[in-house]
Amino acid sequence: MDELGGADAHGSMSGVSHFTCDDEVSCLTSIRELFEFLPSNNLDDAPRGSGRDPRDRRAEPLLDIVPDVETKPYDMHEVIRHVVDDGRFVEVHRDFAGNILVGFAHLGGHSVGIVANQPAVLAGVLDISASVKAARFIRFCDAFNIPLITFEDVPGFLPGVAQEHGGIIKHGAKLLFAYCEATVPKLTVITRKAYGGAYDVMSSKHIRGDFNVAWPSAELAVMGPKGAVEILFRREIAEASDPQRAMDAKIAEYREKFAHPYIAAARGYIDDIIDPRETRPRLIDALDTLRTKRDRNPPKKHGNIPL
Repeated sequence: MDELGGADAHGSMSGVSHFTCDDEVSCLTSIRELFEFLPSNNLDDAPRGSGRDPRDRRAEPLLDIVPDVETKPYDMHEVIRHVVDDGRFVEVHRDFAGNILVGFAHLGGHSVGIVANQPAVLAGVLDISASVKAARFIRFCDAFNIPLITFEDVPGFLPGVAQEHGGIIKHGAKLLFAYCEATVPKLTVITRKAYGGAYDVMSSKHIRGDFNVAWPSAELAVMGPKGAVEILFRREIAEASDPQRAMDAKIAEYREKFAHPYIAAARGYIDDIIDPRETRPRLIDALDTLRTKRDRNPPKKHGNIPL
């Protein structure tokens, strides 16, 4: 019976339930934990963290967390835990749309909302469920004036007939709309892949991101090297005496020219390329700077979110 519509079904299949608990005591405990990050209303400041974790702490493990092989997954939870205060991340919608992570943490004492692609699930692609999950969380944070931190490693939107028939364009636009309309401080860290429209959607500079940085391992491009080479040099590769060798050479050339963050930095699409170990202090400094941010949307009754 629970599989038809119980708490677990709402929490993992439909996304109706943000949290599922085994009993009343654990439910009340979860609610109390949640209140550690939320203000009483949109005019009050969110509760401050303990401040025990040094603000200038360097996270050495972040230097080696992204695999050298681009197709190899890693757990974005580990990135988040090494950056936030005391490694504490209260995840929301944990059992739903695992290819994207959302939740609350403190960073330098600031209460923040975190949105992160999860390379360990579906390579971190955006699909319908992930788009709706993240969009709702972003609008919640914006409603209560909680800054947003985005950790990005996204290869694109999930292709396929089911996604297209389900309205991936419409639902993906909800995520785009949520980021665009949010007036809270918006900080983004690109850890690896940032491809195509999915890059744009994930709180890029193009949609009013306030502070956007990339690790040296980041790849900002229209698409991945293999896909780009197959399109751009299809005829040349097909006519080569050794097509596989020709493709490998073109992929290596594409990587050297485009699969890195330096062109994007030169064009102003990101603010800086940072040492991964410096992620925590750089984000805290940016949060301090943006603490008094005041941003207004164009005067109107409300925007027209793509429902």
